[in-house]
Amino acid sequence: MDRLSDLPDELLLGILSLLPTTDVVTTMVLSKRWKFLWTFVPRLEYDHAMYQDGKEWRFSRFVYSSLLLHEAPVLEHLSFILHQKTAAIGIGVCVRTAIKRSLRKLQIVIDDCSDETIHPVILPSSLYTGCRMLVTLVLSNLVLMDSSSTVCFPSLKSLVLVSINYPTNSFVPRFLSGCPVLENLFVERCLGDNGGLFVIRVACLKVLSYRITSDFVGDGFLIDAPSLELMDVVAETSGFCGIEHNMPKIEVANVLVHCSHTKQILSSLTSLEKLELCLMTSKDAYPEGIIFSRLVELTLCTCGPEWLNLLLRLLKDSPKLRNLKLQQVHRNGSMNPMPSWNEPSDVPRCLLSSLETVEWSQYEGREEEIEVVLFILRNSARLKMATFHPKSTDPKEKLEMLTKLSMSPRSSTICHLNFGRGTFTVRDLFYDHRVIKRLGACSLG
Repeated sequence: MDRLSDLPDELLLGILSLLPTTDVVTTMVLSKRWKFLWTFVPRLEYDHAMYQDGKEWRFSRFVYSSLLLHEAPVLEHLSFILHQKTAAIGIGVCVRTAIKRSLRKLQIVIDDCSDETIHPVILPSSLYTGCRMLVTLVLSNLVLMDSSSTVCFPSLKSLVLVSINYPTNSFVPRFLSGCPVLENLFVERCLGDNGGLFVIRVACLKVLSYRITSDFVGDGFLIDAPSLELMDVVAETSGFCGIEHNMPKIEVANVLVHCSHTKQILSSLTSLEKLELCLMTSKDAYPEGIIFSRLVELTLCTCGPEWLNLLLRLLKDSPKLRNLKLQQVHRNGSMNPMPSWNEPSDVPRCLLSSLETVEWSQYEGREEEIEVVLFILRNSARLKMATFHPKSTDPKEKLEMLTKLSMSPRSSTICHLNFGRGTFTVRDLFYDHRVIKRLGACSLG
């Protein structure tokens, strides 16, 4: 311990920042050298799970006393994981501390909202105007209070909203308008969300994740983010779903949407390089004449009743496509009748000049599927690898599938067929390494 005490304060504070706050505070008893050192740690995390003995007052007392003694002029990270019973006491403390200490990152998570007898946790409106240095804000299972004051987060770059109850339908665009430098936005709407149309108008937004859980009942979304580069939208709703303007900087999109207005989505994503797509309707998926001139990787869900028609359209309108992946996302996909295959009279340009790989998960070897495979193999001049992961586990059925495919004519002389043993799991394009690196500071964990 003496050798550790000889280290400079900056290094010791860095070490203490990696420990749970309960352990950090206990270091004050080690020696005189450590008695006040913990009070300058720039990272504090409070988790009510450390006090699960039915005595919530012990947790609240620890929060109050440690914050009262803490002296760091600037806090980098302040995290509260609370229960509804402890949040009523601690929520005001965390907001006042955030304002006083020029906080950079604030996380407030209510991790249990199952007890309806306890009043919901309301976030004070003082947070909207006092945290001018806040860079990252994570809120979960909270009620936001309306405020007559203008929302002002001049430094906020990353915002996470999970299962939030909003005061009015107009509050979200007003809240976001007070975040002039916001780059990363994560929204998850759950049961309890008050269900209005979610309007996202942020000129500088670069990364967006908007997801609706299966128990959510409410309206859809409207996105106006011309600077967006990465988008993840998973939503099943009867409400409106749309994108107002074109997104010239968009590179990667994961779009799993069940709604009736997909024209207003895909027509704004013509600059994409990678697209993961699932649409339950494809008849009017996007207007005629749209060209995805930069699209090189396409992952298409085979759950929709008209996915074959959508596949043909995307092949025709994606002249530089190199990698094609077909997958079954939803379990009920097999309940839909397989759409009929009508071979096009013109071969898509990407098959003749650019397509290099095809990967098909949950391949069943049905007649329509075989016709699709034969068409691709017969016309893909540059195809290098075609991989199929059968849905069936029966060795005889798998052998029959392999035999049919291996005997099929191929335009490319270098094409290899690969028959996988198990079910292929397609990675979520939104969560590639660039996004993880960019958004590591926004993790809820």
